[in-house]
Amino acid sequence: MRQHKAETWSKWRGLVAEQRDSGKSVAAFCRERGLPVSQMFAWRERLREAGTAQFVEIEVKPSPEPLHLAAARSAAIEVRLARGRSLVVEPGFDVHHLRALLSVLEVEA
Repeated sequence: MRQHKAETWSKWRGLVAEQRDSGKSVAAFCRERGLPVSQMFAWRERLREAGTAQFVEIEVKPSPEPLHLAAARSAAIEVRLARGRSLVVEPGFDVHHLRALLSVLEVEA
């Protein structure tokens, strides 16, 4: 059940982002994919509300690595997750892949 819920949230996060990035109207986007327009609007609202209710604490610490290694990794972003997990995002990442991964991890938290 939990896996199904995570997959559903991930699917709709992807669809909402895809529609927004497409530049098409919600109606045109949904018509092309055979989706109910009302469902797209409902998921947009649900995702918006879920996104505004969360805060993430960020702490910046000096790197214990030698300066030349730290400089090479300085473009990466580390996202610290619940239960001591973290995710390192390198430049050039796929935003849709990251959204899907984060949606799964959010549901597991």
